[in-house]
Amino acid sequence: MAQGLIEVERKFVPGSGTEERLQELGGTLEHRIIFRDSYYDTPELSLMRADNWLRHREGSGWELKCSGAASPSGSHTEYKELTVELAIVAQLCEVLDTDVLGAGGVAAVLGPLRLQEVASFVTTRSSWKLVLLGTEEELPLRVDLDTADFGYAVGEVEALVHEEAEVPTALEKVHGLSSLLGVSEQETAPAKLIVYLRRFRPQDYQHLLEVKSSKEKPQGSQHPDSGLG
Repeated sequence: MAQGLIEVERKFVPGSGTEERLQELGGTLEHRIIFRDSYYDTPELSLMRADNWLRHREGSGWELKCSGAASPSGSHTEYKELTVELAIVAQLCEVLDTDVLGAGGVAAVLGPLRLQEVASFVTTRSSWKLVLLGTEEELPLRVDLDTADFGYAVGEVEALVHEEAEVPTALEKVHGLSSLLGVSEQETAPAKLIVYLRRFRPQDYQHLLEVKSSKEKPQGSQHPDSGLG
């Protein structure tokens, strides 16, 4: 797999006092922005079924998130983030088990790889940055509070690291900050894209759930789509 940053994240349902709590913890509001995300996949959703998520963000370009590990409870996920287009194309060809001769950027291979837009929506985001003190390594954490234009709100605590060896420390801090924000250990929240598919493309959503269920053992009361996206 092409190299990239490892994103350790945990999603949660934000409350009316979440931003105030972030301020109390020493968080800094970096920006409030509005952007459109468009997601692409084959008609059979081959990428999503392999836990790979191809996105184009207006003003930022292409990103491919590739699956990593997840906790048994499903409360956090790890993804490799690819933003260099040549690396994205290489990973797409690997996942789809095909080759594109003379491939250029991502836009150039959408047709040959049968990739089409499957979702597009606008998000209003507040991005916060803070560091949990009192430990040997100070790892900056990011908290994004999102509201999509179809009425769904979700928060995300995120840490970015370069090596797998750094993941346990990042995970500890992600869970630590989540707890300080009042997020229970069992709480999970689906990604915006998953909620979009559930509302507007229910057949595709159901198919993804079936694929996910067939690949894993039952895990009690885990949220059915907590591991998607």
